[in-house]
Parts: sequence; C-alpha cells; structure tokens
Amino acid sequence: MHPQSVDSFYHVLRNPLFLAGFFSWFIAQLLKATIEALRNRSRSSREVVVTLFWATGGMPSSHSALVTALATAIGFQYGLTSPLFSLALFYGMLVIRDALGVRRAAGMQAQAINRMGRKLQERFEVEFEPVQEVHGHTPAEVSVGVLLGFFIAVAFSLL
Repeated sequence: MHPQSVDSFYHVLRNPLFLAGFFSWFIAQLLKATIEALRNRSRSSREVVVTLFWATGGMPSSHSALVTALATAIGFQYGLTSPLFSLALFYGMLVIRDALGVRRAAGMQAQAINRMGRKLQERFEVEFEPVQEVHGHTPAEVSVGVLLGFFIAVAFSLL
C-alpha cells in the first residue's frame, strides 16, 4: 500500500464526522443487540451478531442515531449556516420520517398479510409464502437514537 494511501486512510479514521457517524451507529446497534439478548435469553450468538450488524427496528434506532450524529458533527465543524449542514439536516429528517412512518407501516402491513396468509393456508390448504416483515421504529426508539447520536457527535466534535 502506498504511504500516501495509508495516511489518507488514517486521516479518515481521525475525522470527527466519521467517528461520530460510525460510533453512533455501532453503539446503537450494540445496545439493540444487548437489549434483544437480555429480552430473549434463548437467542443464539449468531442471532446476536446478526442483530448487531444487520437488524432493523428495535431500541434504539441506529438510523436516527447515525443521521443525527452526522448533522450535529457537520454543524459543529462547518457551522449551522453551511449548505452541508442543511443537506445533512434535511436528509436526516427524511431518514427519521421513513423509519417512523413508511418502514413501520410496511412492517405492520406485512404482519397483517402474513396472518391472513397463514389463516388461508390452514383453512383452505392454500400454499402461502410469507412476505418479509420490515421493522420500523416507534417514536421512543427514534427519540433515544436521536439523543444518542447527538451526544456522541458533541463528544467527538469537542475532542
């Protein structure tokens, strides 16, 4: 690897924007996996790892934590009047709205479809393939994610 490439890589890893975004996402996912493991003691280590790196929904919202951390860190680094802050703020609002509204509604619809499909399968012996249930977030999960992302970004921005 070229020395300049290594230096660029280390520069990215020291960037407060990167650190705030990464750690807000990772800590939110770690908390989510821990909460799920404690709630469902029978879960395997594989399920905990899947929750840590891939699961959506649950407490806290890693989507909300990540976009809030990025907008906050950008606000600290470039100022609240920066076009980059405006972009991050409105992108964050869109992601949070999606986590609360569209994804949650889609998940609830998928659950209803799966319940109806199972009933039809039992009653009329119709073959049914369940649809994937996407998990959105409750307002409490989003609120905790927003607070987590904000405080992590403040910490990295003031270091």
